Amino acid sequence: MEMKHQHSLAQKGPTSAEAAEAFAALGSEMRLSILRALVRAGESGMAVGALQQRLAIAGSTLSHHLRALIQAGVLEQTRDGRTLICRARYDRIQGLAAFLVSECCADLEPETKGKRA
Repeated sequence: MEMKHQHSLAQKGPTSAEAAEAFAALGSEMRLSILRALVRAGESGMAVGALQQRLAIAGSTLSHHLRALIQAGVLEQTRDGRTLICRARYDRIQGLAAFLVSECCADLEPETKGKRA
């Protein structure tokens, strides 16, 4: 039986509050390391035990950080038998990146908008 835990965002981009929550969660160096390891692992994700070994982190500490990242919606967990698999939420990560640049150059005069560095 597969069990998923993920953020309840609609497919549209994040609100300012949702983006702030996600960026706050990523403000921890360890959480950023966890997410980057999962991004490197690709769509198949990584077992929690393997993630713990790769990052040389205590299980309870990893669990704490994983909960924060799941709450922020940037990763999900599925259960495969007795193994808990973590995966990066690429759709959510891309949505956060789009949120950052969504209003790029909005305040420039029309004739200078096409002349970005």
